[in-house]
Amino acid sequence: MEFALLGFLTGLSLILAIGAQNIFVIEQGLKKQHVFLVCLICSISDFILIFLGIFLFHYFTQYFNPTIELLLNILLIIFLIHFIYSKIKFFDTQVTIDQNSNFIEKKNVIFKTLGFTFLNPHVYSDTVFFLGNFSKNFLIIEKYLFGIGATIASFLFFFSIGYLSQYFSRYFNNKKVWKYINIFIILFMSLIIFYILGDILNFK
Repeated sequence: MEFALLGFLTGLSLILAIGAQNIFVIEQGLKKQHVFLVCLICSISDFILIFLGIFLFHYFTQYFNPTIELLLNILLIIFLIHFIYSKIKFFDTQVTIDQNSNFIEKKNVIFKTLGFTFLNPHVYSDTVFFLGNFSKNFLIIEKYLFGIGATIASFLFFFSIGYLSQYFSRYFNNKKVWKYINIFIILFMSLIIFYILGDILNFK
């Protein structure tokens, strides 16, 4: 179960961000418009992308040689350093949430949600590349548990901010809260860097 917990914490660390998708989910929650549909689309999309990354890297690992594996580990560290830097940079970011209650048709909500999800390049680097690459050396059952943990984090997060949007909207615009959240994410991702460095040092 430790791999499910690792997947949960890693997925949560990646998804906790001031991004257009998360703000859109909160806005729909505040407007009480198609909340379940929006949360479901975001969660299922994450589920697809998470396991797409895990299966892609699982398939390609049989063609890896030690040099390619070393290169991918180095790329992971570069990704994490950039990720941590972005968290430091956004310590003092101010969030604007639109509470205008103009009704949006279901069809438009579906297209907007899909757009915020699949047209965002970060979703591919965070889910497909990072989670798939990070879990590439796990056993197959460990990969499943890791993916399930990350998926549970997505479902809990999206449905929480969607249905508890009135509560979360106050904290999304609070710089002090985001500073503490980002400190947690930075510390957790720094531990992952050390974990990957251990793999590199054991490279033969």
